[in-house]
Amino acid sequence: YQRRVRGREDEDGPLNKEACLLPGNRLVAAGYCVFGTACMMVISTGNGVNGFTLDPSIGEFILTAPNMTVPKKGKIYSVNEGNASFMDAKLINYLENCKYPGSGAKPRGARYVGSMVADVHRTICYGGIFMYPSTTSAPNGKLRLLYECNPMAFIMEQAGGKAVTGKGSERVLDVVPTGLHQRSPIYLGSADDVDEVLTYLNA
Repeated sequence: YQRRVRGREDEDGPLNKEACLLPGNRLVAAGYCVFGTACMMVISTGNGVNGFTLDPSIGEFILTAPNMTVPKKGKIYSVNEGNASFMDAKLINYLENCKYPGSGAKPRGARYVGSMVADVHRTICYGGIFMYPSTTSAPNGKLRLLYECNPMAFIMEQAGGKAVTGKGSERVLDVVPTGLHQRSPIYLGSADDVDEVLTYLNA
């Protein structure tokens, strides 16, 4: 996160708990690692998104996926449908449309790993939408704003996608935190898919 500094006087005050409660739009960099048959590191410093793969023979990360961009629209939705009984009826309507679109359209594929990093990485590569909504059992969502939602929202936006809370058109990165472990609902992925789910949630 960027702290405003003028000369030697820090405009954000001393480095304490309150100084850490900055919105995601103050981020200057974010990244994640994906482990599997290879180890991939995806990072953004605010000028696009780049992917690096570990080459064990030299012990270095090699640029293998420059300028990663998420497709404008995808064919995959990702959410824990085991919580469907706790979800808002408007979101259930959206999920039903994903599965039963009508008019001869093909249903969307459902993919849910249960790891936000893995699900978001797939979304960046192939498009679609990842959702961890608020529910009656978790009205503020489950994922942590400062160190789960914000970094992934930053990367998704840098890749050309969108990330919102589902409250109107509020960007995740614009939420001003009030606690270090504050939770937030999140919908992120292909721009068209995020816009579509918002039409249901805000109907």
